[in-house]
Amino acid sequence: MTAPTRTRLSPEERRTQLLDLGVRLLATRSLDELSIDVLAEEAGISRGLLYHYFGGKHAFHEAVVRHAADDLIAQTAPPEDGEPLERLLSSVTAYVDYVVANHAGYVSLVKGAASGNDTLREIYEEARTALTGRIFTEDPWGDVIPDTAVNRLLVRGWSAMVEELVLAWVADPTGVTREQLLDVVAGSLPSLVEAAAQRGSAQERS
Repeated sequence: MTAPTRTRLSPEERRTQLLDLGVRLLATRSLDELSIDVLAEEAGISRGLLYHYFGGKHAFHEAVVRHAADDLIAQTAPPEDGEPLERLLSSVTAYVDYVVANHAGYVSLVKGAASGNDTLREIYEEARTALTGRIFTEDPWGDVIPDTAVNRLLVRGWSAMVEELVLAWVADPTGVTREQLLDVVAGSLPSLVEAAAQRGSAQERS
């Protein structure tokens, strides 16, 4: 018998593989608990090799968090086809499922952004901008949520509310089913936009 041939990864492929592992580990532990030692042990490599790829603990944490944020954006992308509200529900459902599956890591990102860490705050803001901005850049959202300054402000506020609702529900889901949470989260945005439009029309008539 011959030994199986091992595929030699390029440095970039190996780095991506380590980041994927870091994101998986981050799902069940806080960022502070995700150390170079933990990743080295899980990956079966030396600490020195990890320092070679990432330079240090803080750079490693930032790289893993950015990789996790990219995963969040990709996994919550709405389907290309379908009615706008159906696409919104699909995207929101994926977001809730992501937070449930990666709770510890997601909370670490939120807390890191609020702690004064400029890089983590930048990653957090970039992720939020991507999640909310695509509502105004992908058809057929314009029929339901026109791209206006008021609506962009509403969507940003709505996204903050959604994050708080989902995190609170994951911490204590007593009395609220997943389906009820999704109905509230997905249904609240069109209601906010409609209410703002009606308020604006009333002011114009007065």
